[in-house]
Amino acid sequence: MARKTNYNFEKRQREIQKAEKKAAKAEAKKAAAAERKAEESGELPPADISESDATPSEG
Repeated sequence: MARKTNYNFEKRQREIQKAEKKAAKAEAKKAAAAERKAEESGELPPADISESDATPSEG
C-alpha cells in the first residue's frame, strides 16, 4: 500500500528550501557588494591584476 501524502509537510519543506536559497543568494550579493566597495575605495587591488602580477613566470 502506498504511503499517504502529507501535503502540508512537503509544502513547508519547499518553503524552507526556498528561504535558504534566497538567504544564500542575498549573502553572496552582499559579499560581492562589499568586495566591490573595498576595491573602489582602494583597500583591495583589482582581482585580475593581483593574481597575474604576483607570480613570476618561468621561462
